[in-house]
Amino acid sequence: MSLLDQYLNQSEGSVEWKVPEYFNIAEQCVSRHANGKNANHAALIVEDDVLGTCELSYAELDKKSSKIVTLLNELGLIAGDRVLIRLPNSTDYPESFFGCLKHGAVAVPTSTLLAASEVAYLAKDSAAKVLIAAKSMWGELQSLLNESTQLTTILLAGPEPMPELTSEQQQKSVKLIDLTATLQQTAAAQELVKSKANDPAYLVYTSGTTGFPKGVLHAHRSLIGRLPASEYWFSFQSGDRIMHSGKFNWTYVLGSALMDPLFHGQTVIVHEGKNDAHTWPELIKKHGCTIFIGVPTIYRQIIQKTEFKGSDVPSLRHCMSAGEHLSDEMLEAWRERFGQDVFEAIGMSEFSYYISQRVDREIRPGAAGFPQPGHDVKLLTGDGSIAGINEEGMIAIPESDPGLFLSYWQLPEETSKAKNNGYFYTGDYARVDEQGYIWFLGRKDDIINTFGYRVSPHEIERVLKTHPDVADCVALGEELSKDKVLVSVCVIRHENSQLNEQQLLDFGNAKLAKYKAPKLVHFYQDFPRTKNGKVLRKELVSELAKKRS
Repeated sequence: MSLLDQYLNQSEGSVEWKVPEYFNIAEQCVSRHANGKNANHAALIVEDDVLGTCELSYAELDKKSSKIVTLLNELGLIAGDRVLIRLPNSTDYPESFFGCLKHGAVAVPTSTLLAASEVAYLAKDSAAKVLIAAKSMWGELQSLLNESTQLTTILLAGPEPMPELTSEQQQKSVKLIDLTATLQQTAAAQELVKSKANDPAYLVYTSGTTGFPKGVLHAHRSLIGRLPASEYWFSFQSGDRIMHSGKFNWTYVLGSALMDPLFHGQTVIVHEGKNDAHTWPELIKKHGCTIFIGVPTIYRQIIQKTEFKGSDVPSLRHCMSAGEHLSDEMLEAWRERFGQDVFEAIGMSEFSYYISQRVDREIRPGAAGFPQPGHDVKLLTGDGSIAGINEEGMIAIPESDPGLFLSYWQLPEETSKAKNNGYFYTGDYARVDEQGYIWFLGRKDDIINTFGYRVSPHEIERVLKTHPDVADCVALGEELSKDKVLVSVCVIRHENSQLNEQQLLDFGNAKLAKYKAPKLVHFYQDFPRTKNGKVLRKELVSELAKKRS
C-alpha cells in the first residue's frame, strides 16, 4: 500500500481523506525512518563549494534535530513559539527545521537573499523569539541588534569562529550562541511533541498586496495534503535520488526537496555556492540522480550554455519544474537533447502544488495539466457556479483539503476573505478543456513572476519611494522573451533631480532581496492614469512592449 492510499480513499469518483488526530511532520519525515530499515540510508547530501560534500543519514538527522529540541527547551521556548531560520543549503537547515517541529515550535523559513531590514520585518511580524542563522551572515545581520523585535537569542551555525561583538553590542538583551559548538555538548531529546494534525508547524511569507510580505501558517497535516503530488507529479520509485537546484528557504523547495522526498525515505542532493549551467548535470552524474527538479530558467541555461545530453546523465529518468511556465520551445529542446519530458506543476504558498502534468497523461504544450487526484479543484464563475468547458473560472479548493493552509498570520480579515462558503478562493483563474486539461490564466492582480519567484510590485514601490529623488514609481514584470521576465520600474523623478538608472539600481540592490531588486529602469514625466488618478499598469506594460519591438 502506498502512502497516499494510507491517507486517501478514492472510490467511484468520491474522495475521503483519512487525517489522523495526531500527526507530526518531523516524526514522519525523520524519526520514522531513523527507527526503521532506513536508519543508515542517506537522507541528505550537500555539495558545498567551500566545505565539500557532507552527508546525513536518517539516524544522524534524527539525533541532531533532537538536540535542537533540547536547546529550544533550555532557551525557554514553548509550543507555538516562532523560530526564524535563515540558513543556506546545509545540514544545519533540516536539523533546525525538523528540530523546531519536534519541539512544537513554529519554524519560519527565511530567504538568505533578504536584506537585513526585510529580516527585521519578518522577525517583528512573526514575533519570533529565536533566529537561527549562519555565522557567515552575521556581518549583514548584526543590525538586527538595533531593531525592536522579540528576539531573545540568535543561534549562529557553521564551522567559522564566532564573531566578536563590540562593547555596545554586548550590552544588548539578545544573546548570541554558537549553535555548532553548543550542539556538540547537548544531549538529544528522547521524545518529540505529541502534535495534532491541525497544530501549526511552519510559517512561510509570501508577497502581499499591501507592499509587505504576509505570513501563511501551515499545519502538520499539510504533509498529507501533498501526497497526491508524490504519486502523480514526482512519480517516486524506491531508491530515488533527487537533485534540486533551489534553496530550502523557498516554499517550493522546502516541500519538494525536503519534506516530500524524506516522507518517502528518499535521498536529496542540494548545492550551496556559486553555480552555473554546468553545475546541475555534473552533480546529477556524480550522484546518480534519478529525479531533477528546477525552474524554467535552469532548464533554459542548461540547454543554451552547455553541451550536456541524455547519455551524459544515464541515471536521470524524471524531470520536474515549477515557479513559472516552461515554454513550448524549451520543452521540445529538452526532449531532443535529453530524451525526457519536463513535468510542470502549479502551486502557491497557501496550498503548495495541486495541479500538475502527469506521467500517465500526455503533456499538452501550454496546458498546466490536471488537478491531482484527491484535490477537488473547482473553477467557479462570478456567481459561484461551476465554470463550463473552456469557460474562465477562479480556482477554488474545498476547505476540507488537508493541504490547505490554516490562516494568514495575524490577518483574520484577509483569511475570511480568502476562505469562506466552504472554499479557499485562490485568486488564480483557469479554464478546463474537453479532455480535462487545465489551462492556467494567472491572477487578476499584478504579482510579478520572475525566474520562479513571485514578487509584489507594491513591496518594490514602497522601498524605492523612500529614495529622495523618486516622486513616484510603478514596478512591473517586463517580458523580454517567452522565458525571461525581469523586474522593471517606471519612475517619475522629483523636479531638477539628476537621478540616473544606475543610481536607482544600486539603491534597489541595497534595500531589496536580489530577486526583487529592479533590473530595468524607465523614466517618465507622468504615467497613464484613470480619471481617479490610478496608474494604468497594463498600459505601461503595453508601452514598454512597443518600445522593444
